[in-house]
Amino acid sequence: MSELAAETAAPPRTENPVLPPPNLAVGPVAWLRENLFSSIGNGVLTLIGLWIIYKLVVVVFDWAVVSAVWTGDDGNACSKEGVGACWPFITNKLGLFMYGRFPIEERWRVDLTYVLALIGLVPLMIPRVPGKLWLSIYILVGFPILAYWLLTGGILGMPIVETQLWGGLMITLVVASVGIAASFPIGILLALGRRSRLPMVKWASVIFIEFVRGVPLITMLFMASVMLPLFLPENVTFDKLLRALIGVALFSAAYLAETVRGGLQAIPKGQFEAADALGLSYPQKIGLIVLPQALKLVIPGIVNSFIALFKDTSLVLIIGLFDLLGIVQQSIQADSKWFSPSTAATGYVFAGFIFWAFCFGMSRYSVFIERRLEAGDRR
Repeated sequence: MSELAAETAAPPRTENPVLPPPNLAVGPVAWLRENLFSSIGNGVLTLIGLWIIYKLVVVVFDWAVVSAVWTGDDGNACSKEGVGACWPFITNKLGLFMYGRFPIEERWRVDLTYVLALIGLVPLMIPRVPGKLWLSIYILVGFPILAYWLLTGGILGMPIVETQLWGGLMITLVVASVGIAASFPIGILLALGRRSRLPMVKWASVIFIEFVRGVPLITMLFMASVMLPLFLPENVTFDKLLRALIGVALFSAAYLAETVRGGLQAIPKGQFEAADALGLSYPQKIGLIVLPQALKLVIPGIVNSFIALFKDTSLVLIIGLFDLLGIVQQSIQADSKWFSPSTAATGYVFAGFIFWAFCFGMSRYSVFIERRLEAGDRR
């Protein structure tokens, strides 16, 4: 019987080999079909967009490379008909664009300041680098002191350089970095103050935020530069750059406060109740439970405020501080040696590219931080 059962038993089944998916279902071709050519209308719009991009690339490449002038000592080299970008203007004025009127023999101090900033910022921005606490202390405490000594001078035999001589990218980075570093904690305090149960704290925060958000940055800069000295004693005065830094920081803090307040309101009430049930104090509840979650939710808004602040630094020109855009504009208008039909366009394109590079870098780093913080939420 056992032999008969073995003979009549079904033959063993063989598993089919696992085949890779077809080429049209995965890879670049599948991505193109799904995103760019999923329908007739989508395909037509894709082709029109590609044609527009092609035309723009051809025009820009011709202006910036093919028809551009690369050598020359003055604007005569760029005055011919059909000439594109006037790059000798940028190369001859590059020192002025980067340092302003900072003395040439002392520009090493600015370069050293940049190096000291990178030594602290680069490891701080890399998640796997240890010692974040000490790096933060260096950036927030040590570096500002070193940067102030290096840029202003007056110690160790370094001559004093007045802030009236500062300019170019140097002023842009100083105003942006100080504004960002100062507005962030002030904005958090204002957001917490607006949600406070203490009437005096709440209404003081509300009045400040609404007043500052209701006026343009130009008004804040004028008030900091012209009106602020009127409220000080006769023998007390502030440097013009310091007044601009105060105005920019307060202006950015008001907008940042509303961004942070949105994150605080998005935290479920149960988080507050759980912290209270654990017996945590108010600083512990906010610093350890609520604020980390709120800031995580509003990273795009915070970075958007920082990018807007970086671009708004060009407005300091109205109070006599020549940032990158201001020094480029002054060089175009005041130096007749470099007058040509393409000089202005070249200078503005150069300044715009510098601003774009910094803003794009901040936006991409914020995307990286968002993805890293959301890694634990994905399933």
